[in-house]
Amino acid sequence: MTMIADSYYHRVLRVAALTAALVLLFVSGVLSPATEVVTRNTALQVANTVSMFASVPATEINTLNTALEEKSRQIAEREVAVTLKENKTEGTDTATIVLSMLVFVLIVLMVINYTLDFARMRTMRSFQNQNEKMA
Repeated sequence: MTMIADSYYHRVLRVAALTAALVLLFVSGVLSPATEVVTRNTALQVANTVSMFASVPATEINTLNTALEEKSRQIAEREVAVTLKENKTEGTDTATIVLSMLVFVLIVLMVINYTLDFARMRTMRSFQNQNEKMA
């Protein structure tokens, strides 16, 4: 008799819960405050990169704007360095809250699933025992 807990659904559910938990640990900065800063900066960099691909002819204003953006990026990097030195952690952000809720929901689904599997297996065994007694 095969175990229901070894189905592909259960494997995917366990992997999804583990992956969500690891991402939550990384994004929230629990392991290291630097991971929270890296996550936030990566999201900003992706947003900036997407907007960079717009083709604009080079002018004096664009050149000055690029220089200002470079200076603001350097200032942001300095602020991150100062924040890391002071070991200050900011409040939880939206990604941390959403991932926490996702991990909680996955864990609840796993508990419900295993509980229902256990109840079904117990019912099946009682039917098998009744059938064996009758035979």
